Amino acid sequence: MTITEDKILAALSTVEEPDLKKDLVTLNMIKDINIEGTSVSFTVILTTPACPLKELIKNNCTKAIKEHVGDQVEVTVNMHAEVTSVRNNAPVLPDVKNIIAVASGKGGVGKSTVTSNLAISLAKSGAKVGIIDADIFGPSIPVMFNTESAKPGVVKANGKNMIIPVEQYGVKLLSIGYLAPPENAVVWRGPMASSALRQFLSDTDWGELDYLLIDLPPGTSDIHLTLVQTVPVTGAVVVTTPQKVALADAQKGVSMFRQKQINVPVLGIVENMSYFTPEELPENKYYIFGKDGGKVLARRYEVPFLGELPLVQSIRESGDEGEPIVMKNEVVTEAFNHIASELARSVALRNANMEKTARVEIQQL
Repeated sequence: MTITEDKILAALSTVEEPDLKKDLVTLNMIKDINIEGTSVSFTVILTTPACPLKELIKNNCTKAIKEHVGDQVEVTVNMHAEVTSVRNNAPVLPDVKNIIAVASGKGGVGKSTVTSNLAISLAKSGAKVGIIDADIFGPSIPVMFNTESAKPGVVKANGKNMIIPVEQYGVKLLSIGYLAPPENAVVWRGPMASSALRQFLSDTDWGELDYLLIDLPPGTSDIHLTLVQTVPVTGAVVVTTPQKVALADAQKGVSMFRQKQINVPVLGIVENMSYFTPEELPENKYYIFGKDGGKVLARRYEVPFLGELPLVQSIRESGDEGEPIVMKNEVVTEAFNHIASELARSVALRNANMEKTARVEIQQL
């Protein structure tokens, strides 16, 4: 039996990428085919390190080779990830593949907690990740990452001073909390806060990143407009809790990103505090804020529902201690990892099927 590269590619052309609904060969996801006798190895290029379907793809590749080439073929499938991007040759943040806005309609829904844990989960999967704490008046990222006393560095590049982000738990971080004493209130008008965000975006050496998460303040404000006017945003994640008042505000957040003038794709909804589970009764779920509100919102706007998170004491304690819950071996870690995988999947689908987001040019909305 003679095994050729053409036979291998023909076999793999029967394997469909489950999300993109095209075969791996057409998608140019097969690289480095090596044939030695009856041993075959090749690499599948995934769209994200956090791909939740990597084992399914791997098994389907092995099955296809054995069915179409020969049952005696010894198959080695290597998996490598290259995060996709539609931000090619962007003038601002050119080496950042995806900019993801994390928003909420109202405060107190756990948006910064979700941002922190998703960032660490993505980083643990192998992605390069950063966070901009754009909540200028209520920064919380320094506390959650135990970096309250950290100070960003400064380097001169092309005659310009550039900020060097703080790094913790494999995530690059920048917050107004690093630049102002924690006990002092930031009393700024809107234009000053917007100027700070522009500096975080334009005057910072972020290096190469797969995902830059922007932890936005609650509501719809100058900061949101400054973001979409400064850089093309890959997409937005909206965090809500199940109760009616939170959903009403979250709905406004979704509507803002979907306005014709802004037109930022909504990558999905995250429902936080979905149910309460007492530590001594881990199998019990109490829906104290209502049930399935986030799912209903996602269905109404036809956007992905990325997942739900329980209301448990350890999440709050971990944030206060400066060691987000995904750093620990907790059951709730699985929920965050699932949402991180779904977010990465949503980004890959958005990049494959939609045009790149245009930077908003208008001055007034």
